[in-house]
Amino acid sequence: MMSVNQSIAPDSAAVVGFGRAGQAMAGYLHGCGAAVRVSDLRSYDELGEAEQALLAEYGADFEGGGHSEEFLAGAELVVVSPGVDCRHPALVQAAKRGSMIAGELAVAASEFSVPVVAVTGTNGKTTVTELIGALLKAAGKKVFVGGNIGTPVGEYLSAKEDYEIVVLEVSSFQLELCGDFTPEVGIVLNITPDHLDRHGSLDQYAAAKMNMFKPGADTRGVINGEDEWCQRFPERVADMNWARFGHDTDNDAAIDGSRIVMRNGQTYELGGSALDNLSGRLNAGAALLGVSPFDLDPSSVQQALMEFKPGAHRLQEVGCIEGVVYINDSKATNTGAVINAIEQLGDGIILIAGGRDKGDDYRLLRPSVASHVKRLILIGEAASAIGTLLGDLAPVDYSDSLENAVVQAASVGEPGDTVLLAPACASFDMFDNYLQRGDCFAEAVRALRKVPGAGPEAGQ
Repeated sequence: MMSVNQSIAPDSAAVVGFGRAGQAMAGYLHGCGAAVRVSDLRSYDELGEAEQALLAEYGADFEGGGHSEEFLAGAELVVVSPGVDCRHPALVQAAKRGSMIAGELAVAASEFSVPVVAVTGTNGKTTVTELIGALLKAAGKKVFVGGNIGTPVGEYLSAKEDYEIVVLEVSSFQLELCGDFTPEVGIVLNITPDHLDRHGSLDQYAAAKMNMFKPGADTRGVINGEDEWCQRFPERVADMNWARFGHDTDNDAAIDGSRIVMRNGQTYELGGSALDNLSGRLNAGAALLGVSPFDLDPSSVQQALMEFKPGAHRLQEVGCIEGVVYINDSKATNTGAVINAIEQLGDGIILIAGGRDKGDDYRLLRPSVASHVKRLILIGEAASAIGTLLGDLAPVDYSDSLENAVVQAASVGEPGDTVLLAPACASFDMFDNYLQRGDCFAEAVRALRKVPGAGPEAGQ
């Protein structure tokens, strides 16, 4: 696969995958003067009216129902959307014919004129990306926040706004084809099993994350000082400015109770904030190291830390009914995230899990489930596999829908219990995305308030 290492101005370009990222990239390439063609798994009739209008606006040829060698033939540049496996036979053949195969980060690599902070990792990257954006904005910086969350990179490229700093959440899928993309600050929060159905092994998954660290590049690498896989990164790229966050006092951002103590002696307090928990402190340490090169006013940083609220679907309390708390952690799509949620919530958990399998090893959940989960309610395609591996640790119920799973959980919950949606799986067997899954859970909890016997706390 080739790298994009100069300004993009091809005569012809193909965009493979027409989700939001693909739409933004098609618009950018059209604006560069390229003749654009678009390939998507959906047929033309399955596209929304807005998507069809974009194709017409760009004058783009369209191929639906899959990606073919014939359709991509002749495109100088083929931009692969993150959700498309770069090993697809049509892409392999296009590369053999001489097409440049690139992801959106490779296209953007030479177009960034301001510092870029890139955040990756298995869990926590959305929170840390948003937190870094909040810290920079509180200091008066004009910041673009996007990438794998919110606004795609292609929209940044097409924008005319004069940003001072770019903050991107970047996934392993994006980093597979990131080309010459090299951020000024690259943050890796943790490496635990995820997307192994695509990457094949944990080593290959970690290698994809490593792609943003180039030997000899002037990048500040920020890594988790407690993560085994992160500790291997400096061994592979030794000539880089590495900084670590964690609980040990020798870390560059050291967690001391509810405080983060920086190497320069500056201390930030998290007590009373939404970040004052195990994952929140680690996330705050990573974010503080991420913004440290920009010489921000400590008082504005402290205020932003105290005011920050993580987004929805991440350990989000959606209700308390008859003493049972309902927590939406729909974004917990891998075992590492589920373990983190269980360990933070403690005992008396009724765990709703399941969905589309991503190649994760559910046996990794056994210690946490054995210690803290009193009942399992399993849904989706992976329900049977999870039940087989964990069913000896707690009673198991199976449900044909998330709504029914919530009703089942309510029927067995007792005051002091926590009903936790933490699927350890992708959502695509039953939902469009984890957002829709989380919203469904929250709506199902709200529906419980209409059930006779749901006490006065039900409206909270």
